[in-house]
Amino acid sequence: MKKDHLPEQNITRYWLYKLGILIFCTGLIVYFLPRESEYNFQFEEGRPWPYSQLMADFDFPIYKSEDLIAKETDSIMRYFTPYFAENDSLPQRQLFLLKQRLEENSPNDTRQQRLILNAMRSVFQQGIMDTEQYSQLIRDSIGQISIYRQREAFRRPIGQVYSTKAAYEFMNSDSLELDKALMRQCKLAELLVPNLEYDNERSSELRNDLISSISFTSDMVFSGTKIVDRGEIVTPTTYRIIESWIKESNKRYSEQNQDKMYLIIGQTIFVALHLLCFILFISMYRNDYFDHHRNVLLVFGLIVLFSVLTSLMVRSNWFSVYAIPFAMVPITLRILMDSRTAFTATVVMSLLCSISLRFPYEFILIQILSGLVCILSLREMSQRSQLFRTVAIITAVIIFFYFGFHLIHENDITKLDVSMYKYFLINGVLLLFTYPMLYMLEKTFGFTSDVTLVELSNINNPLLQKLSEVAPGTFQHSMQVANLAAEVAKKIGARPQLVRTGALYHDIGKLKDPVFFTENQSGINPHNSLDEMQSAAIIIDHVHYGLKLAEKHSLPQVIRDFIRTHHGAGLAKFFYINYQNRHPEEEVSKEPFTYPGPNPFTKEQAILMMADAVEASSRSLKEYTEESISNQVDKIVDGQVAEGYFKECPITFLDIAIAKRVFKERLKTVYHTRISYPELKR
Repeated sequence: MKKDHLPEQNITRYWLYKLGILIFCTGLIVYFLPRESEYNFQFEEGRPWPYSQLMADFDFPIYKSEDLIAKETDSIMRYFTPYFAENDSLPQRQLFLLKQRLEENSPNDTRQQRLILNAMRSVFQQGIMDTEQYSQLIRDSIGQISIYRQREAFRRPIGQVYSTKAAYEFMNSDSLELDKALMRQCKLAELLVPNLEYDNERSSELRNDLISSISFTSDMVFSGTKIVDRGEIVTPTTYRIIESWIKESNKRYSEQNQDKMYLIIGQTIFVALHLLCFILFISMYRNDYFDHHRNVLLVFGLIVLFSVLTSLMVRSNWFSVYAIPFAMVPITLRILMDSRTAFTATVVMSLLCSISLRFPYEFILIQILSGLVCILSLREMSQRSQLFRTVAIITAVIIFFYFGFHLIHENDITKLDVSMYKYFLINGVLLLFTYPMLYMLEKTFGFTSDVTLVELSNINNPLLQKLSEVAPGTFQHSMQVANLAAEVAKKIGARPQLVRTGALYHDIGKLKDPVFFTENQSGINPHNSLDEMQSAAIIIDHVHYGLKLAEKHSLPQVIRDFIRTHHGAGLAKFFYINYQNRHPEEEVSKEPFTYPGPNPFTKEQAILMMADAVEASSRSLKEYTEESISNQVDKIVDGQVAEGYFKECPITFLDIAIAKRVFKERLKTVYHTRISYPELKR
């Protein structure tokens, strides 16, 4: 519906609807846009730098690699001596307890008592620490520890200190010649407890001092210095410089919260302006799309989907955005909608996706070019091979374009980045998934593509096959109408496949009582036994029954519309006129003789109405001459125009004139006079 035709009270709602689309799509895209200061740097050491020249825009240090820092840390930590505090009172208590137990278990063996006590005293003097701590020191390659005793610290090799387990094993060694049974009776293991306690505060302070002495940078890069240029090999040194620049940029950016708010405002303005231009484009050239939510969901959904997908890939720095099959958008919109919308949507989507990229110039050129190639190479898709051909053409064009683009900027062919061609090939493979995606979109949003129309127009379809068996005359009539209508559609720029398929199904309602229709009769007319109103009701009912069959067999809505509109809101004139002639004194109501309608509201439906009436009336001609056919076509079509059947559809007088010319030419070909063969004279 045009905006000018809207009631005044609905104009506000009309614009609020578009404003809601703008706000929702803008908010969704901006929400997922990257917030970092640089985007999509994907490079590898030893490969060419794929972007334009990178310059240092501020002074920054070159950070060492994590591996190098780890090696330096391991090296300096060899000098780390953890602190342990010695408990002076603990050994005295433990020795006193041991002496008591020795006297209780072996009071007369003073020699063994003295040997065991001396051995235990010696162990405590060396120092005992927890077994787990001791094992950890060994794993960390700690060579010595610092023992803190009475405000004095001294170092001792880790090999001269005992763990609780090692102390017990030492006391039970054969070299000491101690009475093992006596020590077990005294429960020696309970008395050998650590007298060295880990001093976390002093140890952490020493560790931090050592680590702080490590330098995390190796050099400085000053503002204005060239870091790397396009095509140059990323050496290990260059790799570290680029990583350092990225790290320092993020650090500077995170410290400037105010700039982040400015970035969000800028992104919002950028996205909103592009979407606003697209909405205004649709309002000017395809305003009827706003009358159907499915159109809005499809076109804006695709733009938002690929914009968000690009942002997510850039934010996660996963793979390359050039592998994303952006050409799915122009392919889908070209098949399900129209070329102009497909191209404009491709341009808007490319610009919106480019805001996520650090170097958007190449990206925009590639996506717009692929969209153009797609629209030019895929004018319609009625076979799977057409999609394969289009994908192959798009992939080849992108590869040649990228090759030529880089030859312009690089005089040396050896500097070309061949890794990008891998992403283009992946892109081409992913584009093949457009075919199943189209099927899902058709089922989800109710669209009907040419592929579906071709499948429906197969005469082996069960419904058409039944029509050819039950009502062969109607089937032949539908075939003739389909050929006529498709020829007209080609001439005036309509959709030939759509009108052809609609013509094949427009009379399927005649499967009910086919004998009541003249094309299926063979000498006997059952209408002779009925009055005009009954006959008209039977004839008109084929529209209602056709819609029931269409719903039962899940025919698309566009095909059902052909069934509803092929007679429009016209009259069953034959029976209406006969009834008037038989009841001249009666004021005859048109309602019992009127088809339910509505009148055609698309160009294809108007073509079908004309072709249906012209083909049916041509069978009633007594003679087939150029003049009679021409007069009959003019009479039928001009009568439909005079009745106002085409007031609600976008067909022009020029289209109607072309349609009449096509009808005349085709009917003359169909009903041309054949020559009679001569008899052989004997």
